[in-house]
Amino acid sequence: MRIDPASTATTVLTLVGGPANVTSVTHCMTRLRLTLADPTAVDEAALRAVPEVLGLVSDSPDYQVVLGPGVVEEVTEAVTRTVAETSARADEGGKEGTGGTGGTGGTEQETGVRTSLRRIANVFVPLIPALIGCGILAGLNGLLLNAGWLPSLAPALSAIASAFLALIAVFVGINTAREFGGTPVLGGAAAAVVVYPGVSKVTAFGAHLSPGQGGVLGALAAAFLATRVEKWVRGRVPGALDVLLTPTVTVLVSGLVTLYGLMYAAGAVAAATGTAANWLLSTAGAAAGLVLGGLFLPLVMLGLHQALIPIHTTLITQQGYTVLLPLLSMAGAGQVGASLAVYVRLRHDGDLRTTIRSALPAGLLGVGEPLIYGVCLPLGRPFLTACAGGAAGGAFVGFFAMLGTTVGATAIGPSGWALFPLLTGSRGAGAAVAVYAGGLLTGYAVGFVATYLFGLPRAPRPSAAT
Repeated sequence: MRIDPASTATTVLTLVGGPANVTSVTHCMTRLRLTLADPTAVDEAALRAVPEVLGLVSDSPDYQVVLGPGVVEEVTEAVTRTVAETSARADEGGKEGTGGTGGTGGTEQETGVRTSLRRIANVFVPLIPALIGCGILAGLNGLLLNAGWLPSLAPALSAIASAFLALIAVFVGINTAREFGGTPVLGGAAAAVVVYPGVSKVTAFGAHLSPGQGGVLGALAAAFLATRVEKWVRGRVPGALDVLLTPTVTVLVSGLVTLYGLMYAAGAVAAATGTAANWLLSTAGAAAGLVLGGLFLPLVMLGLHQALIPIHTTLITQQGYTVLLPLLSMAGAGQVGASLAVYVRLRHDGDLRTTIRSALPAGLLGVGEPLIYGVCLPLGRPFLTACAGGAAGGAFVGFFAMLGTTVGATAIGPSGWALFPLLTGSRGAGAAVAVYAGGLLTGYAVGFVATYLFGLPRAPRPSAAT
């Protein structure tokens, strides 16, 4: 059934304390992400009961409202518009706005690893659409080159597909500054140093730097430093000189530190990340796949899977693809298998079977939240057996990596069947597709069998309206 985005947005905003309580609005592929000035104002029970809401992940002061693909974009647009209108009316009335730059309001007192990971994820989540589009074009270009078709079009496709990755550091810098309360363009300027070709003339630690050295990690560090320098300078210079001194000192200090420290350090970390990923899969691929595939669903449930984006992005910029995403995608396969088993076993639960039928297409395409929050997690044990299916699929893909056939994705975001156009690997796209398909089938089968045998009680669950 078609939902009304404006009505859903109004309902959600009312239940989170009103538009004035929202300091930041973003979204990923399936979730509306709100940062709240007063997290205690949320009526969680009522919010979970909203029909369009598939789930809720609370990480105070942030709330992730799971709405599903397609719907989330429309609702986010309506929420953003309402929050902006409320802020504008407050400004006209002489009140201090609650929006703030970069959504930092109410977050500066947060501590802990989860908060840091969430904020880093906020930097990279907006980049996913471009990564998906460019990754698909890169795959299409590879197919055309291998087949010898449209040779005159290949250079154009290559330029379009590669341009974003070549300059991704700048976008990371802009988003980093926005997230941490700095001026976005100054964050972009600091991060641009990382990819500027002229850095090859700079010597640091006895060697010439390379354009792109440090990648997105170096850009993240450079832009974060720029926000700190900007705030420090702005608080100490006279107002009349702020427009001249603050940007100049910010770019100079962050640029020098980036050239003579951050690029080298971030480059070492990026190289170690690639080496560690390759070593892990080549020596213990089956075990690594078992662990990664089995634990990914809990990460998705907590919303922490977005924190892996910097690692994926580093591997893509360094090697051309990330070998971790296909392993993690097996978690979705296990969940699809578990949901199918629930569908077969609980023949008399019409409401649950309807939920599975509506959520299954999204699950096959790698969007797992509808099945997590609508099927597996509420039932309890099917969530665990789904994890078992994901572990089996991950072990399958990891085993072939030990044999020399690694499977990678040229972009992040899609999984499930939607990942097929983005697959490549050490032995070409054909071998990668075959291994990945085998992993999906393994995940489906083990998730189904484990759930059918152990995930549900023998007696059918009585139908109950909720």
